[in-house]
Amino acid sequence: MQTITGEPPFPERSAAGHKGTFGHVLIAAGSVGMSGAAALAGLGALRSGVGLVRLAVPESLVGVVAAIEPSYMVLPLPEDNGGRTSGAAEPELSRAAAVATAMAIGPGWGQSVELEGLATSLFDNLECPLVVDADGLNLLSAAGNLGSEGPPAADRVLTPHPGEMARLMGIDVSSVQADREGVAVELASRSGAVVVLKGAGTVITDGVRVVVNRTGNSGLATGGTGDVLAGLVAGLLARG
Repeated sequence: MQTITGEPPFPERSAAGHKGTFGHVLIAAGSVGMSGAAALAGLGALRSGVGLVRLAVPESLVGVVAAIEPSYMVLPLPEDNGGRTSGAAEPELSRAAAVATAMAIGPGWGQSVELEGLATSLFDNLECPLVVDADGLNLLSAAGNLGSEGPPAADRVLTPHPGEMARLMGIDVSSVQADREGVAVELASRSGAVVVLKGAGTVITDGVRVVVNRTGNSGLATGGTGDVLAGLVAGLLARG
């Protein structure tokens, strides 16, 4: 097991690079009442140094999300009667994902039967790296077949907190906390994804290697930090 106690090294950026050099991240997030989750994920992605960030949100949120930060692009998606992204958005998302170098789903997304199918389809079939966070994880839990379709089409990262991990594994939170490393390794092995189990001593594992990040403090225990992390991880994946 490796322990992180300081800042990890990042590859140097080419002095001759341009925005196309450093990747393009697509983030599908947000619903009515949860526009901030999408915006925070977008801000996290921008801080990664990725070249382009596009937020895909329900069409009624476009004005709100676009007004928060001018540096990301905003893609309007069809929405259902609850202000969530609808299943009719899948073709639009597929077209946007085809030009992205990584994608994230879930922050503030809400839950519905249509989104459950969308999350499962993206996890199994998306051909670029995918980060699944928040409601995206809950949707995969509800579908109940994570990893049953064999290895995903490209790199996957799951970023659960202990409650989301408990739902994914069908156990209680106390069992997660009693064996954080073991539970994270089991989920990674089952899903074919890298798992980032958040908390005091965040566990990162691909099912074989285990790294524990002991930096940070309880000041991070506030709404929105997970959204920022999801965007940041997606941005780093998009950079390659």
